[in-house]
Amino acid sequence: MKWKDIMEQPWLDVLIEQALSEDIGTGDVTTESVVNQHRKARAAWISKQNGIIAGLGVGKKVFQFLDRDIIWKPCTEDGSRITDGEVIATIEGNARAILTAERVALNFVQRMSGIATKTAEMADLLKGSSTKILDTRKTVPGLRLLDKYAVKTGGGLNHRIGLFDMALVKENHIRAAGGITPAVQKIRSHNPVVKIEVETTTLDEVKEAVDAGADMIMLDNMDNTTMRKAVGRIGEQAETEASGSMTAGRLREVAETGVDYISVGALTHSVAAFDISQQIKEIY
Repeated sequence: MKWKDIMEQPWLDVLIEQALSEDIGTGDVTTESVVNQHRKARAAWISKQNGIIAGLGVGKKVFQFLDRDIIWKPCTEDGSRITDGEVIATIEGNARAILTAERVALNFVQRMSGIATKTAEMADLLKGSSTKILDTRKTVPGLRLLDKYAVKTGGGLNHRIGLFDMALVKENHIRAAGGITPAVQKIRSHNPVVKIEVETTTLDEVKEAVDAGADMIMLDNMDNTTMRKAVGRIGEQAETEASGSMTAGRLREVAETGVDYISVGALTHSVAAFDISQQIKEIY
């Protein structure tokens, strides 16, 4: 995925249209009652906390979906660190459009900025180490690419986008195939070039995954001592990913075991929305 092209993807227009339709329904009864259709307004988005901003292009597209002549002026850019009280963007144009699009635009950008901010916090804890933060597929259905874009914006790395771009052999796959080795062999036979990761929970499983030729080995819910032994046994034969209960308080210790990556589902499955306020400055 070329993230720089994400704002030009047709699916994003469909997503925004669906979100606006869900919110507006038969009409914004409040705004249409109190604001003349010909009035214009100037508004500002103001940060209510410190963090990383992400998704500004999505916010712009939401407003311009209702009024193509809306003037959106970002005061920062995706990936920037912003502070409480800082103006993120200004919006000028049809007053009804600015008020009606507000919540949908904020919902997208607040979620994405929350993900980016959490990711940056996690990545900062690993500074000085060679270990990198990975995301997971634990995303809101329909928002996968926006969630993963936000992770990337916050300084994390994307694991696999979906089931199609990498093979991840988990416990149930191992059972279905009759073991780690036959699972890896069957995938190699079906798709010789796909990258294969194997989930392991014991050192014996680690050895089998290495012998089977896995490209990447997940060390799932291992304690730090076992993880360190696993990393030592794997050496340069495969990449390593630590997974399971990866809280901020544990990240540094896990990184010290020598793993290449730490995956954190909480980056996207339980994100706290970034606090942004839209304030109307003038209606004319």
